[in-house]
Amino acid sequence: MTAIDEGTAYGMPAPEYDPTLVEVEAGTPAGELLRRYWHPFALSSDATDTPRQVRILGEDLILFRNGHGEAGLVHPRCCHRGTTLYYGKVEDDGIRCCYHGWLFAPDGRCLDMPVEVDRGRRRDRYRQPWYPVHEYHGLVFAYLGPPERKPAFSIYDTFERVPDGYEIVADDNNIGLEGPTTPCNWFQTHENVMDPFHVFVLHSAFSGNQFVAEMASLPEVSWHATERGVKSYQDRVLDGGVRFHRVTEVVMPTVRIVASPFVETYGSANNVSWTLPISRTETKILTLLVRPVGAPRIRARYDGKTWDELTEEEHRQLPGDYEAQVGQGAVTFHSHEHLAGSDKGVTMFRHLFRQQVEAVAAGRDPIGVAFDDESARYEIQAGNFLE
Repeated sequence: MTAIDEGTAYGMPAPEYDPTLVEVEAGTPAGELLRRYWHPFALSSDATDTPRQVRILGEDLILFRNGHGEAGLVHPRCCHRGTTLYYGKVEDDGIRCCYHGWLFAPDGRCLDMPVEVDRGRRRDRYRQPWYPVHEYHGLVFAYLGPPERKPAFSIYDTFERVPDGYEIVADDNNIGLEGPTTPCNWFQTHENVMDPFHVFVLHSAFSGNQFVAEMASLPEVSWHATERGVKSYQDRVLDGGVRFHRVTEVVMPTVRIVASPFVETYGSANNVSWTLPISRTETKILTLLVRPVGAPRIRARYDGKTWDELTEEEHRQLPGDYEAQVGQGAVTFHSHEHLAGSDKGVTMFRHLFRQQVEAVAAGRDPIGVAFDDESARYEIQAGNFLE
C-alpha cells in the first residue's frame, strides 16, 4: 500500500490577513486608531515654496511652506473646481490655485478669490480641506484624526538633555530598511522590533555578523507591558562575565525605540523612530537621533558593503531586515502563520493594538494619547546597559 503524503500544500485554504492590524485607510477600524496620533511624514526641509506631493495613511496630500515660514498640509483637489494644488503657486500667505487663483492659508481658509466681486465677498464660506502639522527637531508631523480629539504632541526626554558637542539630527533614510520606501505593510515592519531573536539568526548566524560582537550571541529574552506599549529585555554575558542588558521598546502605535546595534555607547537610547504607514503596502521609517556634531551615519555592513552596494545575488546570500520583511509579501498572510514561544513580543503587541482598535471603535481614547503637555511627555526606557 502506498503511504499517504501528509502536510502537502495541496488544498491549503485561501490566505487572509488580519484587517485590524494592517488597514490604514480612513473609515477602517485600524485606520481610525492610527488617526488618533501624530505621524511624522517629511523633513522640515521638504516643506518649501514648491508644492510637494505626500501620502500619509493612504491619503494623497500637498505639503508647502508659505512666505511667513508656516508649513501647510492640504487636500490636493481644489475646493473650487477640483484641479490639483500640486500646480499651485506658494505665496507669502498661502498656496494659490493655478486654475482661477483662489488663495488658501495653511489652515485651509480662503484668503482671496481674484476673479470674484471684491476678490470674494463671501470667501470666508469656503475652506480647502487641510490637516494640522507640527514641526519637531526637523521632522514635520501631521494629525489626520477628528479635530475634537487632537492630542497634545508627545515630547521625548532624550531630546531635552542634549550634551554639549552633540546635535539632534532628523533622518528620513528609512533606517533599518534601506531605500526611500519599503514596499510592504507597516505592521510587519514595526512588529519586528519585538522580535529580538531575529538579530541572532538573521543578522549574525545566517548572514554573518552585520553589527558588532556584543549582538552576535543568543540572548536571554523577556517581554514586558508598559503604560504605552511593550518592551523587551535581552541579556547576554560578554567576555569577562560582564552582563550586557539591552532594552527595546515600542510605543503605541508606531514609535520604535531601538538602541544602536553598533553599541558605540552605553546608556539610554539616543534615538526615536516612527514607522509611517504611507499606504497599506508602503512604509517608511523616520528617525530623530542625538549624535556628535558632524558625525557620519553608521550603517550596517554586509561583507564590507552597504546594503545599496550589494548585487541581487549578494542580497540573496546576505539578507537583512528588508529582505526578510518584504519577503513576507506586500501584506503578510496572518492565517498561514504559526507563532511560537519566541514570538511572545509580537503576540503581545498585536494583542495591544487590537485592544486599542476596539477602544476607538467603542468611542474611547487609545493609550498613549494625552491632552496636556505634561502627560504627553515620555521618558525613554530603551538602551544598552552593562551590569
